[in-house]
Amino acid sequence: MRQKPALTNSDAHKMMAACIAEAQKNKWNVAIAIVDDSGAVMLLERQDGCGAISSDVAVKKAQTSALTKRPSKFFEDRVKERPGFVTFPTPGVMFQGGLPLVHQGECVGAIGVSGVQSHEDEQIAQAGVTALG
Repeated sequence: MRQKPALTNSDAHKMMAACIAEAQKNKWNVAIAIVDDSGAVMLLERQDGCGAISSDVAVKKAQTSALTKRPSKFFEDRVKERPGFVTFPTPGVMFQGGLPLVHQGECVGAIGVSGVQSHEDEQIAQAGVTALG
């Protein structure tokens, strides 16, 4: 039987702290979701002043990245190139701001962020990816 790494609660909290620090540094109010490789939510935080819908969008960005093992921006770009791709059954949304978490060559989950410009959402998610190491 094959063995693969898995995110721990400690990993999720470490990444969440890095994402929050990046958001606070830039004075951005966002929602941050960390999911495991199946797309199940491990941690979700919506900062004060962030719109309620951002929580749902952050989760869907993370789920898209975890289940496809690709940044959610991949799908945003794909739709621009081939509009018919919008019918592709992604598990979440096709907006930038979700990044897969890869450890030892395996996707172990993802981080999704929503609340500011999409490239800023991804900047925050990247802080969490970097914290995982």
